[in-house]
Amino acid sequence: MVESSEAGDLVFRALADPTRRRMIERLSQRECTVGELAEPLDMSLAGASKHVGVLEQAGILVREKRGRERVCILRPGGLIAMRDWVARYSAFWDARLESLDRALREDGDE
Repeated sequence: MVESSEAGDLVFRALADPTRRRMIERLSQRECTVGELAEPLDMSLAGASKHVGVLEQAGILVREKRGRERVCILRPGGLIAMRDWVARYSAFWDARLESLDRALREDGDE
């Protein structure tokens, strides 16, 4: 079992690359082979496969063998680590910004 912080690191690393984000966007529309993911990106199958491997390691997608093809399937559950991290800091900053807003309003009343 991968520790939560390590899983989060893998997800953030995977999402740091714009090519992988484009692949995720495409997979959110439908399942694709690696070749179908590579085509609009004008990249080799080997290059696309490396990106898919990073996404797979992060738990964002899985590859499933169907006949002679391997199909990539998005697993949004892999993004839970990122969502939880963002939510934790979002609550922190919301509270800080509300305090700042109150302070500014009080200064404006004087």
